[in-house]
Amino acid sequence: MTKLSFSARKIKDASQARTQCAILPVFSKKTLSVAARQLDKASAGAVTAAIRLGDFTGKSGQSCMLPGVGGNKRLLLVGCGDKGKFDRAAARELGKTVSKALANSEASEAILYSADLELQDGDSRWLLCWLARHFTCAAYRYTQTLSKPKPAAKLARLVVEPGSLGSAAAGKALDRGAAMGRGVNEARELANLPGNICTPSYLAQHARKLGREQANLSVSVLEEKKMKELGMGSLLSVSAGSDQPAKLVVMHYKGGKAGQKPYVLVGKGITFDSGGISIKPGAKMDEMKFDMGGAASVFGTLRTVTELQLPINVVGIVAAAENMPSGSATKPGDVVTSMAGKTIEVLNTDAEGRLVLCDALTYAGRFQPRVVIDIATLTGACVVALGSHATGLYANEDKLAEELLAAGTESHDRAWRMPLWEDYQKQLDSNFADIANIGGPGGGSITAACFLARFAEDYHWAHLDIAGTAWDSAPKGATGRPVAMLSQYLIEQAG
Repeated sequence: MTKLSFSARKIKDASQARTQCAILPVFSKKTLSVAARQLDKASAGAVTAAIRLGDFTGKSGQSCMLPGVGGNKRLLLVGCGDKGKFDRAAARELGKTVSKALANSEASEAILYSADLELQDGDSRWLLCWLARHFTCAAYRYTQTLSKPKPAAKLARLVVEPGSLGSAAAGKALDRGAAMGRGVNEARELANLPGNICTPSYLAQHARKLGREQANLSVSVLEEKKMKELGMGSLLSVSAGSDQPAKLVVMHYKGGKAGQKPYVLVGKGITFDSGGISIKPGAKMDEMKFDMGGAASVFGTLRTVTELQLPINVVGIVAAAENMPSGSATKPGDVVTSMAGKTIEVLNTDAEGRLVLCDALTYAGRFQPRVVIDIATLTGACVVALGSHATGLYANEDKLAEELLAAGTESHDRAWRMPLWEDYQKQLDSNFADIANIGGPGGGSITAACFLARFAEDYHWAHLDIAGTAWDSAPKGATGRPVAMLSQYLIEQAG
């Protein structure tokens, strides 16, 4: 995969610059930027001639590739719409248009003239951060199990002319966006791997590799024997039917002061979910390799955090297991005991995510966390409620919920807060255990969150149900969400 790099550089005269592609934003009233005017003059009016033809009007989403002039081998005109309405949505469309046009060219290096791109609802730092993240994500290609993968994107370097922002500030914004994009891609790659490769043991090995790369990241892996000693009967009940042993992966990033309470991220890592004895229908069961999307997002977020060297402490916990049916598998009606000492009646073995998470949440308490956020492809009910656009957000503390919602809006990796009312808890009542693992057909995403809430009473906690947002079915592939939201949240917490 081509590694894309970014830099910021002041350019006084675009016609004197040397690049394989000069990217020139044009607004719908056809007012040219300083750079576009310079290149129009140098090309004997080629830019204005293309506009006069009427094929390119500056409408958002349009692009027009022209032959270059001087040291500029190509000129890419990109429509930005009405200048007075150029907002974050228009900026996102600009990024998509540019990446598509460059993907259809042979240009491996380009200069983007961004001085005239004044956001109505943001600033230049946001814009450059977003563009770097977008181009990094657009360069991602899955190749690991393909004998003839699609060609990698040609673009390897993007230079941004930052205008009044200044090269140093622009460079920082680009670095932040690129790091977020690489975190998103890390999550996508792990989630896209098939279940016969990406097993709990594979995730443990991947964590150790990440730890070797970063001096301030320590990694430990709890094996099933140790989990049994700790009383993690709930988590172990999920892996009971599989030949693959469960792993509890703990990654501790120490970027803050020694006594600083950590932010703890807990990811559901079901590397394949057959449903167990409550087996799923065959259609789309292959997509259950994505059921470790929460774990993948923990890895991706830690990738971003370590690259940016944020001055905070972060612990990533991945509860990894494979849910399979066999003679040793947990059966509907079985009662298991969690690490917290609570007994659980397993009414449906396909509601396994909460069974691994509850023990991981109890384990998280030993770090005396500032906050705990769990991330899980937990319920189909959340997909019914919110579709694929918003992640379901639950929290036992309003400030944490508001901060995560704001981070989601800022990063355009959005969530919607759902109720966590005591009224729903009674649906989890059991005649044979302290709690049942499902709460009936009504409010399935809510009762799943209510189940987890019983194991997170000792600290500020949020739960992100990403069942609708972690992957797309057409075309099939992981999205890397909610790495951008979590990264933005941690960046803001780091100040």
